[in-house]
Amino acid sequence: MNSIQTSVAASKKVWFVTGTSQGLGAELVRQILARGDSVAATSRAAAKLAPLFPGDFGGRLLPLSLDLGNAAGISDAVGKTLARFGRIDILVNNAGYGLLGAVEEGSDDDIRKMFEVNVHGLLRVTREILPHLRERRSGQVVNLSSMSGLAGVAGFGLYCASKFAVEGLSEAMAQELAPLGIRVTIVEPGPFRTEFLSGSLGVSERIIEDYAATSGKARAGRAGRIGRQPGDPVKGVEAIIKAVTSANPPLHLVLGAMAMEHANVKLTALKNDMETWKELSLSTGFDS
Repeated sequence: MNSIQTSVAASKKVWFVTGTSQGLGAELVRQILARGDSVAATSRAAAKLAPLFPGDFGGRLLPLSLDLGNAAGISDAVGKTLARFGRIDILVNNAGYGLLGAVEEGSDDDIRKMFEVNVHGLLRVTREILPHLRERRSGQVVNLSSMSGLAGVAGFGLYCASKFAVEGLSEAMAQELAPLGIRVTIVEPGPFRTEFLSGSLGVSERIIEDYAATSGKARAGRAGRIGRQPGDPVKGVEAIIKAVTSANPPLHLVLGAMAMEHANVKLTALKNDMETWKELSLSTGFDS
């Protein structure tokens, strides 16, 4: 074990975070370093990270280029992290982007690209790191979802679909990994004042006028929401770190008043439908 590994082994956590060149990912790296932990910070272009995090923080920062579509590259990045720090304690799958438009408006290419990052890329990184966590019988997987992963929203249906996938696989993983000493947390933020709306949200080129009052309204309102999102990224990341490093981390971490309201509306609607149609639902079994 080298000197860096020895200092890490004493008490601090080692994080592996994807999508760290902006937004919540960049703020997460800042706060990880501020608390004295070590982090492998990844981005499609590692050169973008240097001005954000000047210096190597005593060897605690490892900036890495990472293409989530490249399995060999992911394996190499994880290998470099283990060589530097000796272990990974917390994986944060933060990288992702959105797509604005009605479900019918999305092109096959746009949908495929989004799922490649939001779902398949997340799975590639997770599958690469899980054997290491299983061997140690400890660790945590943190998957960034969205309030759009809890309930569908007109204009964001395709993005919702990718985040619903993250929710389902994360809940199943939590059950599979709990007996092995590995925890899973799904983070479900509402709108935070990051670059998401301006830099990480694609817009479907096709426009169908029949959706003007629904997805069209969401498309038209996008520009007016930039810089006015109610969520504070610094406070949001503080909440993530507090929850993730707590003695009993949550499976679901809903962040922000809008996300909380969004989730409660969905829960109420689901409960109402279940109660209203309960008799019919229960009538479908074989007669004994």
